[in-house]
Amino acid sequence: MTAERTVPSPGVQPRDHQSSPVSLMPPRGTPTGLRFPGPRPPARPHSPVPLLVADGTAALAGALALTEARHQPVFAAVLIAASLLLRPREVRPPVPGLLEELPAVWGRIAVTWLALAALVAAYRPEHALSVGTVLTGVAVQAAAAGVLRGVVHGRRHAALLRHPHTALIVGPVATAQRVAAALLRHPRCGVRPVGIVADQPDGAGEGLPVLTTGEEVKRAVIQNGVRAVLAVHPSARAEQGSLLQTLAESGCAVWEVDPDSPSYTAKERLAGFSCRLLDLSPARREGVGKRLLDILVSGTLLLLVSPLLLLCAVTLRICDGPGVVFRQERIGKKGRPFTLLKFRTHRPVDEHESATRWSVANESEMRWFCRMLRRTSLDELLQLWNVLRGDMSLVGPRPERPYFVAQFSQTYPGYAARHRMRVGITGLAQIHGLRGDTSIEDRSRFDNAYIDNWSLWQDVCILLRTAASLVRPTGS
Repeated sequence: MTAERTVPSPGVQPRDHQSSPVSLMPPRGTPTGLRFPGPRPPARPHSPVPLLVADGTAALAGALALTEARHQPVFAAVLIAASLLLRPREVRPPVPGLLEELPAVWGRIAVTWLALAALVAAYRPEHALSVGTVLTGVAVQAAAAGVLRGVVHGRRHAALLRHPHTALIVGPVATAQRVAAALLRHPRCGVRPVGIVADQPDGAGEGLPVLTTGEEVKRAVIQNGVRAVLAVHPSARAEQGSLLQTLAESGCAVWEVDPDSPSYTAKERLAGFSCRLLDLSPARREGVGKRLLDILVSGTLLLLVSPLLLLCAVTLRICDGPGVVFRQERIGKKGRPFTLLKFRTHRPVDEHESATRWSVANESEMRWFCRMLRRTSLDELLQLWNVLRGDMSLVGPRPERPYFVAQFSQTYPGYAARHRMRVGITGLAQIHGLRGDTSIEDRSRFDNAYIDNWSLWQDVCILLRTAASLVRPTGS
């Protein structure tokens, strides 16, 4: 398994963070102690029922284009089931859109009809669908889906224009006022800013009120029914994590908005600004599917590689003496420590060196078998037991020692947020080459991007890319 590797450079120190911190709240009333009278239910997302009805009705209309009436009920049932199971992922911005999702909708409709035609031709050749029938069905269902989805989105647009989401903007006053002015000029965005959270008024005499104390923020949230928060400065998420976390727990959706040139790729737009929805939950719910994948794959691999593990253990005992298994405390999900298992490939002077030095061995001085274990990542195979136990996952941020977790959490904004999810053997950062003596800031960014956009399919892709990299080991 691909994993974070140490390199022969003892005592590596963390790199300095380049972005200058920006304080957005004064010490006289900091919102870190912000408390609401009672938890508010989160803003309800759009109900999926209208779009489900639209897709099902469109599939029914497409089935009516079939010429053989006696097969229409069966085909209609298949098309409706496929349209509901293969629904495209709904766009997440405050304003729903039709044109953005039409390519995905039409593509799934075409694939469904082609699969249906192939199945009929394979099992009922005498009733094979002609090319004209398939094209007519695709055209009718695609047109109906576009019209019906357009009606649903139109009603949602109208509702947002009547009752836009009230929002607070967190960031420097000048930048926040500029974003607020753009939102007010474009009411179709469905967001109406009602206040700015900053450290001081900064001489701004016009525009939205500037909230500088926790009490003012709480009053604005309650009186205006605030349901959205826009963070408009690159360091707002790191510097105001407690404030944003509290607002998220109060039922607000927290968006990160790039007020200048886009620094990240984003499909979502708000008044022309790139934006993305942040997941600020203390611990990300990976779902049952991720845990089942971990158990199935780790259990199967442990059974398959058990002879190899035994061979490695015996060879390592003969070549390098006693102490085959290396145990070390690492930090896992929610900051909980656990004992990580590996084959021992180096011998630190003492436990203090093992816990506090970035690299404790020079690979050129290792025995040949230890070097081979590290180059091929075979020393990481014992971590499959950590996965089976539930300490780790197959895919996730790599776990680090407590000493470095404390150090990196203070130096790199966002590093502590990696512990929202179970740590892993491999991850998005590792398949992008971020192993060993590489940027901790870059690793943190990749790890948080993986958590924010987690999906089971993403885990499968990362595992496949990891397996491909093991076929061509390049050393570490």
